[in-house]
Amino acid sequence: MSKKILITSIDSFTGKHLSGYLEQSGFDVYGTSLFESAEKKHRCDITKKSRIVDVLKNVKPDYFIHLSGISFAAHGKAQDFYIVNTIGTTNILDAFVELNLKPQKIILASSATVYGNQGLEILDESLCPKPANHYGASKYAMECLSSNYFDKLPIIIARPFNYTGIGQKENFLIPKIVEHFKEKKEIIELGNLDVSREFNDVNFVCDVYKRLLECDATSEVVNIASGRGIKLLDVIDMMNEIAGYKIDVQVNPAFVRKNEIKSLTGSPEKLFKLIGEVKQCDFKQTLKKMHEA
Repeated sequence: MSKKILITSIDSFTGKHLSGYLEQSGFDVYGTSLFESAEKKHRCDITKKSRIVDVLKNVKPDYFIHLSGISFAAHGKAQDFYIVNTIGTTNILDAFVELNLKPQKIILASSATVYGNQGLEILDESLCPKPANHYGASKYAMECLSSNYFDKLPIIIARPFNYTGIGQKENFLIPKIVEHFKEKKEIIELGNLDVSREFNDVNFVCDVYKRLLECDATSEVVNIASGRGIKLLDVIDMMNEIAGYKIDVQVNPAFVRKNEIKSLTGSPEKLFKLIGEVKQCDFKQTLKKMHEA
């Protein structure tokens, strides 16, 4: 049975980890890249539907995971979020329909940022999204439009909570902290210190995506979450121990967000009902791997 999969943004942080994970699991992995083409990698701008059509005609995937998008919330141009994250996704779904392709599963990566500030510590899929920035709003718009294709295509919309690992860019919090320790810096400037967040291992996310591909569920919106909240100051303590010295943590007012929720995790209840419970390594192990990389 063919297990040909196409992953958009295969050269992204998640794409690199996921492609390797799925290859080891027996999938025949193809991908798209905005920057380069190579064997099994097609250069493709998802804002141009004709390019998507060409790639889908060529690959004819049995499975599809859509990771492409602008994910850095501080990206300067607001309209880009909607052109790429929203219109780009509907371009893909339109291309599947127009070509009459019948994949076994399509997974669209949304984001936990669609929830916005709910004033709750644990977020589940029953909540009405209230995105607070253009990134979250563009992902929620994508979800709303994509749900109109549920009767035509076998779609799951995934809402990943925070995750990290080797290769993630330093404009994300955990890689920034790890890099300070790798460079043996004496001081690190952070924003709100008294917060707790999910910081999942990227391998946990890869395992979840694989199981979602293989499960029977479709027409679902589901968190990629573990419910494991980790305090930011505990991350610092772990890194102090791993690196063998104590860094001086200073609060930079420019990094402090007003009305930030102290504790924020996702409910994995629906996810685990669909695919079974997914275990992951202790977060200190994740940090150690990143520090030693």
